[in-house]
Amino acid sequence: MAALLEIAGLDVHFALADGDVHAVKDASLTIQEGECLGVVGESGSGKSQLFLAAFGLLAANGRASGSVKYCGEEIFGASAKRLNTLRGGAVTMIFQDPLTSLTPHMKVGAQITEALMLHRQVSRTEAGKMARDMLDYVRLPEGARRLKQYPHELSGGMRQRVMIAMATITGPDLIIADEPTTALDVTVQAQILEILRALKTDKKTAIAMISHDMGVIAGLADRVQVMRYGRIVESGSADDIFYAPKDDYTRMLLNAIPKADETPAPAGAVGPPLLSVDDLKVSFPVRDGIFRKARVLRAVDGVGFTLHQSETLGVVGESGCGKSTLARAVLQLLPKTGGRVVWLGRDLDGVTPSDIRKLREDFQIVFQDPLASLDPRMPIGLSIAEPLKTLEPGLSREQVRQKVRAMMQRVGLDAAWINRYPHELSGGQNQRVGLARAMIVGPKMLVCDEAVSALDVSIQAQIVDLIRSLQAETQLALIFISHDLSVVRRLSHRVMVLYLGRVVELAPSTQLYTDPRHPYTRALLSAVLSPDPRAERAKKRELLTGDLPSPLDPRAQLTFLKSRLDTPDYRPKLQEVAPDHWVAEHD
Repeated sequence: MAALLEIAGLDVHFALADGDVHAVKDASLTIQEGECLGVVGESGSGKSQLFLAAFGLLAANGRASGSVKYCGEEIFGASAKRLNTLRGGAVTMIFQDPLTSLTPHMKVGAQITEALMLHRQVSRTEAGKMARDMLDYVRLPEGARRLKQYPHELSGGMRQRVMIAMATITGPDLIIADEPTTALDVTVQAQILEILRALKTDKKTAIAMISHDMGVIAGLADRVQVMRYGRIVESGSADDIFYAPKDDYTRMLLNAIPKADETPAPAGAVGPPLLSVDDLKVSFPVRDGIFRKARVLRAVDGVGFTLHQSETLGVVGESGCGKSTLARAVLQLLPKTGGRVVWLGRDLDGVTPSDIRKLREDFQIVFQDPLASLDPRMPIGLSIAEPLKTLEPGLSREQVRQKVRAMMQRVGLDAAWINRYPHELSGGQNQRVGLARAMIVGPKMLVCDEAVSALDVSIQAQIVDLIRSLQAETQLALIFISHDLSVVRRLSHRVMVLYLGRVVELAPSTQLYTDPRHPYTRALLSAVLSPDPRAERAKKRELLTGDLPSPLDPRAQLTFLKSRLDTPDYRPKLQEVAPDHWVAEHD
């Protein structure tokens, strides 16, 4: 019996202004009916281009050669008409970013039914009914209402479910899932992967899972192919790849993954307290219309903690829980609506803007997207030097240059790159520039706001190790914000879990990971993926149902304390359940 998809000797080239790029080199693979093939590798390894080339979706400057057979039929170089009968019908694709993949001016219902009416020739009425049923299948609540909404009205997890519904509704034989969970929170990621598992089991749909995350591959794939620099460097069953990898690159990918249940929390004494935050609140007025009364969005709703010298406080939670808003309020980059922030015994309430500018030397921030946070028109040497020129204006030009070169070497950047621009560096190198820029003034506290979430696992591991070494050298206090609990575990002495602007659990790192008490914390930890296929298959997950409630809903804080729903303004109180282990009230 012929394989569902068979690719042999596929080569892909792109003609660029500075020469030819050989993106995929002599790639061959097969996918059987009902099988999940994991294709894994870092950014730029050619994973996506392999499948785009196979189905005639290359960019205009790309060219490909080789053989692609679908159910034994050669389709490489087939006419657009023949490929269009396959694409969207028998073969569908789930893209990484659902917001840019969905048409912004079309309602969700119209986009889901479009493929069904085109490829299966069903009536509009029947297509609408099938679309509602499909939204129920992918666990999107209030499906009838969602069909009438536009993509921008849905959350990231909801949009990804819509993409899965679009890819599934025609009953395809093969779904190509291109990084379908990369931009999602861990709990939403777990829900999406459960849906893909159900598709594979219930509908016998074959899946090509493209990912750089070995944990995602471990939980879903039957066979795995590892790509590097356009070549497939290793192939085998999931168990063979994960338990007996033969290629050095595969072993490096596996070793780079932080493991929430294995990596010990950092040891070492912490110093005196530097920062004290008490009952901090940040609210924003939100209007539904010009003439309607503004409602209050409580982005941060009464958060308190202390931070000591040499200590790392991990802050975790899903998108919209207030992590970044909290950090910006602490750093005086956003106005607070209540509470106190005390830095080295000094209440920052009465501090003037000019005094705050001087204090910037003490606390700095590294942002999530390294490329977007650097000026593209400025060489990296000038970007790193900018804080020095602002906060230490007495330094001569040569002194600044020497400090910049020394800091570049300290964070692992070649000092010869001082005149390069951000677009000439990789993502990991740009993140090192961001670290150098923040550290050059010798801060006492550094906030890392999702500073490694956009990086490949190997680069992520390098940046995490760099942050740890910088902290050891300088006794730096660190607030490390992330939705990835495995990375947080590797760095943090204590971990604070946020839910809709409030703390639901705060504990020493080891204690929180080994004895989580709040159901939200347990759900987050349950959703963490590990590079262990057997463990992933056997794991019993505590999945949260539905999406994160709206922070505008006064009852949202009572999601885990439903016994107090009759008092919607009630806020669950923190209780000390063990020494230094605080947990919010819950049923």
